[in-house]
Amino acid sequence: MALPKRRHSHSRTRKRRSHDFLTAPGLSLCADCGEPKQPHRLCGSCGKYKGRTVYSLDTAVE
Repeated sequence: MALPKRRHSHSRTRKRRSHDFLTAPGLSLCADCGEPKQPHRLCGSCGKYKGRTVYSLDTAVE
């Protein structure tokens, strides 16, 4: 098994780890109610997707 001959410096390690972070999800506004939502997802407040009602809050089982 291969082993490193020399130890990596702190700067080299940090350069490699510079891309290891989480990014915030993109948000768009619902066309019907204006609430922020993730793109290509059902709106959580009004229950619509692409202009049609997919999930009605009135008939939801509690």
